[in-house]
Order: sequence, then structure tokens, then C-alpha cells
Amino acid sequence: MTPQKKISLTRYLVEQQRIDGLIPGQLRLLLEVVARACKSISHAVNKGALGGVLGTAHSENVQGEVQKKLDIIANEVLIEANEWGGHLAGMASEEMDAIYVVPNRYPKGEYLLLFDPLDGSSNIDVNVSIGTIFSVLHMPEDDRGVDEGDFLQPGKRQVAAGYCVYGPQTTLVLTVGDGVAMFTLDREQGSFVLTQENVRIPADTQEFAINMSNMRHWASPVRRYIDECLQGRDGPREKDFNMRWIASMVADVHRIMTRGGIFLYPWDKREPGKPGKLRLMYEANPMAWLVEQAGGAATNGKERILDIQPTKLHERVSVILGSKNEVERVTSYHSEL
Repeated sequence: MTPQKKISLTRYLVEQQRIDGLIPGQLRLLLEVVARACKSISHAVNKGALGGVLGTAHSENVQGEVQKKLDIIANEVLIEANEWGGHLAGMASEEMDAIYVVPNRYPKGEYLLLFDPLDGSSNIDVNVSIGTIFSVLHMPEDDRGVDEGDFLQPGKRQVAAGYCVYGPQTTLVLTVGDGVAMFTLDREQGSFVLTQENVRIPADTQEFAINMSNMRHWASPVRRYIDECLQGRDGPREKDFNMRWIASMVADVHRIMTRGGIFLYPWDKREPGKPGKLRLMYEANPMAWLVEQAGGAATNGKERILDIQPTKLHERVSVILGSKNEVERVTSYHSEL
């Protein structure tokens, strides 16, 4: 459904709060602040070389990955925008080793914010779509201070999740547990405007997204599934598939949210001790909830991602998400082992 009149993100959230009673006022204000931060990041991304933001920062994050200048800028924008508003008790980021506790000089809120400030940063310098992913949790109710354990909640306990993709348009995709809505940044107006409600992912698809160069390292269920896709109409699936791979989770998932498909970033034998490469708290959980809210499915090959109990802040996970029937097929192949 495409709205006939322009509805701003603020109006949409107010109606979610006041009319439908779906979100408290403090959560509405928090999401507005996150959206403003994403707008600032979008401006920095849009300037590119003109703003001197391209290239590496000659540093590494906690995962040992080389940071881009924009990784650090986006992380700082999100912290500075959110720390003083009184909505948060703490934040956690893929780019930071430890949690960030809101300083005592600011009011302590009842929510926790987790984010991947700039997903797909390997694409920054080549002008391919990248994005920000975020997740909101309730702070556990007690009188003690904030610690890492407060963040270790399964994804099914999220109260809001979303991503902002910085592409030809800047698009914010959001759920508060009542379906998925998309907002496009109107640069002339300076605000996000609702452009699609009740986003639905088709249950069936003929597109898959995976890094085929890693095929020799995959477990047999993933190899079986992709082999069947590649056989096309001559194989057991009896239909042809197309492959898409942008190497930016935000961009790949946004395509799936728009027209269906399946995204796989599975375990592989190069690092057998790691469950996967993507981060459960910053990437898999928010994306899994968005996909489920749009009628899709998300598993790690064995169980629903949103049911996984995190044990550490930067936990990794295998990810299979998108069109429901395809995700269920890959998951069933794992159960046959």
C-alpha cells in the first residue's frame, strides 16, 4: 500500500503511540532521535570524497576488521545523538569493544540501543549502497547500574528494530512489532516520509544471495540447497534461480524486503569454532525481526534466530533469512543430518 498523503515519520510514530497504543512515548522519541542520526549519516555518506570521509581510518574494531573513516563517524553520530535525550540507559555497537553507559550527567532512560553504525563498509569507497542497523531492548527492571548482561536478551524481546539504507534514495525501514513500514528521506522537506506500509515478503522466490566464492567451505546442507538452485529447471526444484550478492547485508535484505529472495551467510569450515560471521545482536536479531514481521523467516539453520539466547556481546551466528518457504527448506536440510 502506498499512502495517498504525505505522512511523516513523526506522525506515524505518534499514531502508533496515541491511536494504536503500540509504543510508549519514550520509545517514540528515541526512534525519532535514531532517525535524525541516520539522516546525518546519510549526509556524510552522500558527500563522499567531497567531505573527506572516504578511505581507511588505519584502525581496527573489536573484531579485528579494518575500520573506514565513515565507520567511526557513524558510530560517533549515533552516540552523540542519543546519549543526552533521557531515553537510554546504555548503548552497544559493533565498532566498540564494551558497552557505552549513558553518562551520569544525563537522565537515565529505560531502553538499550544496539547498532551496526555502517553495515557494508567495504562498499563505501566504490559508491555501493550501505546502511545502519539498529535494535532497541527494554532495560531490565532493577536498581543496579547498567552492565553487559543487560544487553544479552534474545531477539524476541526487541521492542523496535530497523535499518536505514543509503542508496539512490535514503530509506528507513522500521518495525515496532506491528508489521514493517518504509520511509524515504525527502531532502527538500528534511524529513522521512512514509512510502510503504504493511511490507510483505513473498513466501516463494527464485533469487538467492550468497557469496559463492566460499562454496567449498560450506556445510553439506547449504551446498545441497545451492546446488539445487543452480540446476534450475533441470534439477529437483524445476525452476531457474538468479543469484544476487551485494556484500552489504542492509542492501541484500532491503532487496528481499522489496521483492522477495533468500539471504545466506552460513557457517563455514575456515573458522569451525565460530557459529558464523554476522553478529547476532547488531545484525541478525534486528534483521530477523523485520523479516518475520514482513511474513518471512530467519534461522541459523537449526533454530529461529530470535529464540537464541546470547552469551556475549559480540556473538556471531549463521544467518538464513527471507522468503519463508525457501528458508524452511534450507533449515529442513540441516535437520536431516
